[in-house]
Amino acid sequence: QVQVQESGPGLVAPSQTLSLTCTVSGGSATSNYFHWSWIRQPPGKGLEWMGAIRNSGSTYYSPSLKSRTSISRDTSKNQVTLQLHSMTPEDTAVYYCAGGGDTSWSRYDYWAQGTPVTVSS
Repeated sequence: QVQVQESGPGLVAPSQTLSLTCTVSGGSATSNYFHWSWIRQPPGKGLEWMGAIRNSGSTYYSPSLKSRTSISRDTSKNQVTLQLHSMTPEDTAVYYCAGGGDTSWSRYDYWAQGTPVTVSS
């Protein structure tokens, strides 16, 4: 059974960088076996795909967030990391790490519990 666990801060000051880590465990799953995405949901809004790292290591980002987003992985630790720079209050959201064998994030099988992040001084 694949398990996905997120970790990271729940409060970030404006202009600072958010760093969230997703740790994958279970069976033969590794961070470089599946495709992984970061998705967020602002209060009262729908899910927003932020970016992905494919099992090949290639990364893809939402055009609206590309200039501020970085997704990487550490295969030795089975971890996928999100960094979102220059945070503003508009970045307040629940952030999810999700992955699966499908290239479409909406059909991913494995989702973390979500990390609520508030941007405030």
